[in-house]
Amino acid sequence: MLIPEKAIKDAVYQLFDTVDVLSVQGYDEERRVIYWNLGSELLYGYTEKEALGKKLEDIIFPEHMRKFVVSAHKDWLERGIKIPAAEITLCNKSGDDVSVFSSHVLFTNEYNKHEMYCIDINLAEVRQAQAQAKFKENMLEAVFEATPDRFFLIEEDGTIIDYHAGDNKDHYATPKEFIGKTIKDLFPDKVARKFKVYNTKGMSHGGGASFEYELTMPNGVSYFEARLSHLKAFKQVVIIVRDITEQHKAAEKIRQHAYFDSLTLLPNRFLSLDRLTQMIEEAKRNREKVALLFLDLDDFKKVNDSLGHEVGDKLLIEASNRLTLALRKADTVGRLGGDEFIVLLRALANDRDAIEIAEHLLKIFREPFQIDGKELILTLSIGIVTYPENGNSTSDLLRNADAAMYQSKLLGRNTYSFFTKKMNDIMLRRFEIEGQMSHALENNEFEVYYQPKIDVKNGRVVGAEALLRWRNPTLGNVTPDEFIPIAEHTGLIVPIGKYVVEQALKFLNEWRNVHQRNYTMAVNLSPRQFRDKELISFIKKSLSEEGIKPDSLEFEITEGILMIGNSYIDDALDEINKLGVKLSMDDFGTGYSSLSYLRQYSFDILKIDRSFINGITLKKEDFDLVKATIAMAHSLDLLVVAEGVETHEQLKLLGELGCDLIQGYYFSRPLPAKEMINFQFATNG
Repeated sequence: MLIPEKAIKDAVYQLFDTVDVLSVQGYDEERRVIYWNLGSELLYGYTEKEALGKKLEDIIFPEHMRKFVVSAHKDWLERGIKIPAAEITLCNKSGDDVSVFSSHVLFTNEYNKHEMYCIDINLAEVRQAQAQAKFKENMLEAVFEATPDRFFLIEEDGTIIDYHAGDNKDHYATPKEFIGKTIKDLFPDKVARKFKVYNTKGMSHGGGASFEYELTMPNGVSYFEARLSHLKAFKQVVIIVRDITEQHKAAEKIRQHAYFDSLTLLPNRFLSLDRLTQMIEEAKRNREKVALLFLDLDDFKKVNDSLGHEVGDKLLIEASNRLTLALRKADTVGRLGGDEFIVLLRALANDRDAIEIAEHLLKIFREPFQIDGKELILTLSIGIVTYPENGNSTSDLLRNADAAMYQSKLLGRNTYSFFTKKMNDIMLRRFEIEGQMSHALENNEFEVYYQPKIDVKNGRVVGAEALLRWRNPTLGNVTPDEFIPIAEHTGLIVPIGKYVVEQALKFLNEWRNVHQRNYTMAVNLSPRQFRDKELISFIKKSLSEEGIKPDSLEFEITEGILMIGNSYIDDALDEINKLGVKLSMDDFGTGYSSLSYLRQYSFDILKIDRSFINGITLKKEDFDLVKATIAMAHSLDLLVVAEGVETHEQLKLLGELGCDLIQGYYFSRPLPAKEMINFQFATNG
């Protein structure tokens, strides 16, 4: 059987991964080994590990041939002069001569780099006197026997004239049954038609074609891939058939993972949104009302942070089971990701139907979850939208449901909210802020303001708190209450926080030089900043660059940071304390465990929240609380700062109670750097 050289080469190239009777090596443009098959290990004695990365000329060529090899390879790459197939004598790992017939192929890979493959046959087993054509025919036969694939050679009318398959295969039919028969005679009509269609396609367009088909075998259904290559000169077709049953099974598993969440086994985001799209289309056709519920598990992050991700995963599984059991069979519950879920409700009579389901979901989540012997309470925040009232597309409904859910969070969580246009305006504002903030730093839109701190006893300015302000060309002035939580959520608070520290220390240096006084500077740290592994080194570097002593810098942190309870926060606070930087507990009295944290951590300063200062002249309860707080703080050797002082009466009372420092609009609003220096000069000059 004569087969054109190109067809043989293509067949060998496709199959040499599975061939051990042939030595096949691959080399990159620098002649380094990138492929070394089992046949090469057997022929030359080097394992794949030993060979990879070695130079071609250094591993199997005698010394006297190395310059020629380098030159020949270079000529092929640069001048297109192909290295001819030839009988040559090489050497193995032991230094013994190895006579081979060596042929070569040059490919261009996906990175547009050349790769040369050498196919070597041990001429100890193949007579040197054999003609090259006969040798290649024998080589192909060896490949046939070594490969798991089946080979057909057919006439263009479909008659099978040759067939090869290993003896260890489960045959659809024996080789004798194939020879002389047509594809139509042997295969089911559906499969035979595929062969005919792709054969005709290959003949009309030239080159090859491939397709997949399935057959019922004695051990069940098997899947195959057929590749057709036309030998125009001989009016014949080479068909290579590979069993892809295992690959097909693996692909099915991949498809399963592509559509379903691996943890909860619920439809994932892709499938959930696809079902939402289908539900909308059905609702359009049937003129039905449908609803989407966007669910978020309240404070789920605290579970992961405090109890670990393993407990968190178990809680997610139990939560998903509860949701599934609570819904109708026609409805869908899916996991969008993290602690976010989606519920799709079909064929609703009115909005009340959606409300009843939402209320039912809130109710069933009031029952504690039992996880690893722990009783955990988990609540939901739910956003509700309906079609067609709240949107006509998947994206519109999902966005509006998210806005409604966000409103539920603002209302205190553990509740549901229907979407309104106002909610959408709030979300659009949030998106606008996120988008504009991403470039705010590089556009120099941020500015640090400073609010002075006053010594109650003598009225002198002793320091300031650095407060960030943002003016955007599009949005105008954006309040910290708006942009700080968003910066925290997006992670932008880390570079923004570094900017504040750098600017504050730079101003402190200038401020102290102007007035020759040892002012202090307070800077707020957010929870996200504590995750920055470079936080401590950044603080050291910033202090050093400005020549500021650590005890002149004060970091204000809220109880919320401490409640996270992660070890990296404890470590960071310990390192800050070791540096000599002051720690201040901000917004004291607004949390639940402030006293315990004062005992646990090395705080230097306590700031009483403005909400208590506002009431000290009006409510005896607030007065008594502030009085007790100041006394308690002094017993712990803490400096007390009252923030939000706005009246002379408040100042007088705080002085009587022994408060150390105050800040607030009674003395000054936060000022830009230039005004702050002037304020100091005017006040204390």
